[in-house]
Amino acid sequence: MPLSFDVWAPLPERVDLMVDGEQFDMERSEDGWWRLPAERAAEVVRPGVDYGYRLDGEQTVLPAPRSRWQPYGVHGPSRSYDPAAFEWHDQDWTGRQLAGSIIYELHLGTFTPEGTLDAAIGKLDHLVELGIDLVELMPVNAFNGEHGWGYDGVCWYAVHEPYGGPAAYQRFVDACHQRGLGVIQDVVYNHFGPSGNYLPSFAPILDDSMSSPWGSAINLAGEGSDEVRRFIIDNALMWLQDYHVDGLRLDAVHALVDTRAIHVLEEMAVEVDALSTFLNRPISLIAESDLNDPRLISPREAGGYGLDAQWSDDFHHALVANLTGDDSGYYADFASLEALGKVLETGFFHDGTKSTFRGRRHGRRLDTPTMPTWRLVVCSDNHDQIGNRADGARLATRETPRQLQLAALVTLLSPYTPMVFMGEEWGATTPFMFFSSHPEPELAEAVSKGRVEEFAKMDWDPDTIVDPQSEYAFAGSKLVWDERFGEVHSEIWQTYRDAITLRRSYPDLTDPRFEWISCRFDPDSQWFVMERGESISVAMNFALEPVVIELDDACEVLLRVGESTIVEAEGRYELHLGPQSAAVLHLPTEALPGRS
Repeated sequence: MPLSFDVWAPLPERVDLMVDGEQFDMERSEDGWWRLPAERAAEVVRPGVDYGYRLDGEQTVLPAPRSRWQPYGVHGPSRSYDPAAFEWHDQDWTGRQLAGSIIYELHLGTFTPEGTLDAAIGKLDHLVELGIDLVELMPVNAFNGEHGWGYDGVCWYAVHEPYGGPAAYQRFVDACHQRGLGVIQDVVYNHFGPSGNYLPSFAPILDDSMSSPWGSAINLAGEGSDEVRRFIIDNALMWLQDYHVDGLRLDAVHALVDTRAIHVLEEMAVEVDALSTFLNRPISLIAESDLNDPRLISPREAGGYGLDAQWSDDFHHALVANLTGDDSGYYADFASLEALGKVLETGFFHDGTKSTFRGRRHGRRLDTPTMPTWRLVVCSDNHDQIGNRADGARLATRETPRQLQLAALVTLLSPYTPMVFMGEEWGATTPFMFFSSHPEPELAEAVSKGRVEEFAKMDWDPDTIVDPQSEYAFAGSKLVWDERFGEVHSEIWQTYRDAITLRRSYPDLTDPRFEWISCRFDPDSQWFVMERGESISVAMNFALEPVVIELDDACEVLLRVGESTIVEAEGRYELHLGPQSAAVLHLPTEALPGRS
């Protein structure tokens, strides 16, 4: 996308461009775009200048709606940036497809002590050693304040300055590609943050007649929505083309209120597919949705939107409920091995079934004969499931190390696309709290008060509710990297590393056919077996008492967690598992039907 100071602003009657303190008159066209005369544009438009706009003669200079760089924060002027000036070193990069890959989700501000893109480069070799394929960054678009989760962004085209700005972002992606790591960027198109959103002064970016959980909905179908949709899709293309990103995670797409015949997600998928073809490398679009709606990832020719994948909350809920015994709230429907088995075999638990949490039927069945399993992204923990707790406690501080290892085996050896949340791979004990740094006193107070009121309704102990505006909420969420080398943490790390190695070594563990996954279990003794393809079984004991599982044939043990022994007696084989233990079993080729 070429450097330009053109701006879509159909609402004001006058738009003046300010460049390094000097004012330039702009001309309006019939489509609501304001542009400099060609001769002035050639003189003014260049990288590295501070600029902004005055609307209708007001003295306040507003940042550019498509600003690439906000060095003074979201309330200050923009600085022009030419991404084409960056010298890339990834010419040999051919991309990383989602199928067969493992994702690693991280938050830049807490991933390293420094909290910057350049500092994160120093940890990439750790991810390579682990066996990660795709690094997923939580939102990096500019938001008000120094630190936050990033979902309150207001300058969607700019990289948050405390992370290092646009040049640092390019250095990070370049460094990932040189190590064989792809990059997925988490983007938010369903709302703007509460401070610094000046776009409604320029254009009808919001539709006040429709609401979302954050207020007025994005204008996707009303008057002027053609350009609003263009604003969104151009942003997606910017990350993929100008910054060489390999995929996007689309936040809360269920909050995109779009009543047009062609949904904006389908429109985006068409253009991204075209760009992928031109760039000759795979690009993935991954939706976060709580709808359990297969149309998101169904082919367009079958009436779907044509996205590549979506998150599966059902997997997380079923796994955690069975690990922890938690049957409160939305976990109630998932607290059985039958629920875990259904999720593993069919993708969704709620596929038209009654959701007690919602008080209604929910979801729709996946077309498992035609749908590849890798289109569902699964995890045992993620930023939401941790940070949306009052205390930000990870699974690692609520469960035993053995339980964490069991969770790793289910997730990494499942038929789906596994995702690991930063630090999970060694059982990090640091919390990941919800934090913000709103500088406006009234907004800061409202966020703090709202957090207390939200969890007070859930009967949380008030003393455990962390104030998101406190320095502790942010500083206390930073990973402690030395923790990885402790004895217990090293054991957890090794389980993750070994499981990923197995996934790379046996085709049955990446086979994308639903018919090649089956489960059997005993709800009384709490053992569970996940069978992958013809030769691999993952046997687990969730209970605190040892169990015995009958086997059809003699197997070799590829990976152990805890105590496991195969016993032969009178031509029968049994797997003896200790408390909270597991074994990954391999049936030798000669024992497979029709093989010798």
